[in-house]
Amino acid sequence: MRRKEIFLIILFFSLSFKLYSQEFPYSWKIKTGINLINIQDKNVLSDMAIGLPSVSISKHLFNGISIGTQYSMNKIKIGDPSSNLDYYSIDGFLKYSILNDKSISPYFFAGYGFSSFQDGIEKKGIFPSFDVSETAFGGIGIEFKISNKIGFNLSSSYRNADEIKSYKHLQHFVGISFKIGKNDLDKDGIPDKKDLCPETPGLAEFGGCPDTDSDQIPDNIDKCPNVYGAIEMDGCPDTDGDGIIDENDVCPENPGKVELNGCPDSDNDNIIDIEDNCPLEFGLIENNGCPVTDQDNDGVLGLDDECPEIFGSKENGGCPEVPNEIIEVLNTYGSSINFAASSDRILGKKTINILNQIKELLDQYPNGNLIIEGHTSSDGNKEYNQLLSVKRAESVKSYLIKLGVDENRLKSIGKGDSEPIDSNDNPISRARNRRVQFKTNFN
Repeated sequence: MRRKEIFLIILFFSLSFKLYSQEFPYSWKIKTGINLINIQDKNVLSDMAIGLPSVSISKHLFNGISIGTQYSMNKIKIGDPSSNLDYYSIDGFLKYSILNDKSISPYFFAGYGFSSFQDGIEKKGIFPSFDVSETAFGGIGIEFKISNKIGFNLSSSYRNADEIKSYKHLQHFVGISFKIGKNDLDKDGIPDKKDLCPETPGLAEFGGCPDTDSDQIPDNIDKCPNVYGAIEMDGCPDTDGDGIIDENDVCPENPGKVELNGCPDSDNDNIIDIEDNCPLEFGLIENNGCPVTDQDNDGVLGLDDECPEIFGSKENGGCPEVPNEIIEVLNTYGSSINFAASSDRILGKKTINILNQIKELLDQYPNGNLIIEGHTSSDGNKEYNQLLSVKRAESVKSYLIKLGVDENRLKSIGKGDSEPIDSNDNPISRARNRRVQFKTNFN
């Protein structure tokens, strides 16, 4: 065997040993087979050359990326008449598998190394540069998975060797790959085939899985792997011990009921204590968890009492009934509120005093509402009088609101000149018809 061939073989195994000695925690792969060489030079007559061996060793690093070395031998006939060239190549490469470890896995590879085309003539020196060319290359391949450890490989690469006695050429490979070595992806001392969590370092007692929160429940079955928990809670904490894990417990520090999302209900009225205004007394949801009482002792429970703090009658919703004489007083007041002709402006201090007295009556009977009717004399046409009567009723309503009466208790309507209380034959009677009138729904 020639010295250069011996040198290349020694170099290949030296690089292989260097690569194998690294403690990468991934699968080793050895490929062996035949190589086919096709010189890409139009000035050189050459057929496809088939040779062996072709050997590579690689290591999978991460995400389908591998690193490795490869060595190939061949004999090539060139020229006419033909002469034989001894071919050798040794390289380092990176490979990227698109579908790593699938049944069919395409891949790309590229690298850098040496190619040698020797004509059999011994040269001086150990490694003559014109016999060996530095070579960059790249290619594609595909692997067909036969079993978990064996695959069938096809690949093709273009090799750019451009020394004086070297050639650019295609190199094809057909062969078998074998996975070897101890597969321990996470380097926890447990082989991947026995490791329940092969990508995460773990403990032998948990089949290779970690126990991050040290609760004696491995992370792969711990529903709360980062928080110390109980075995009966699948590894999750239950601070108040009510059988509901803290994550799902609305009241995690107070024992409660499952049907109330872990919150207590001290008075058993199905209203949780944090939402119950009377947590120690059985009550109703409608009354915010408090029992229904009759605060004013009028026989109408507070929930139904429209005037819960004022003694009233059941017939009037718990509110005091308004005597008929009060209604008569209101209407007397109303007939005393007059307006200037064609105006909605309230006239005189007397009218303002009347509105103050009406406000005081409304305060005495908080359940009562007031209807304010506006009226006009017959001066003007019907449409004008109707609009003017509405404005007069609104004027009185606005003044009462200004005095503090709840707007919701007041309603204003216009009657126009349709309901006079006097003839419209003279100025005095027409003045009386320019008025407002009150009606109530206290009863």
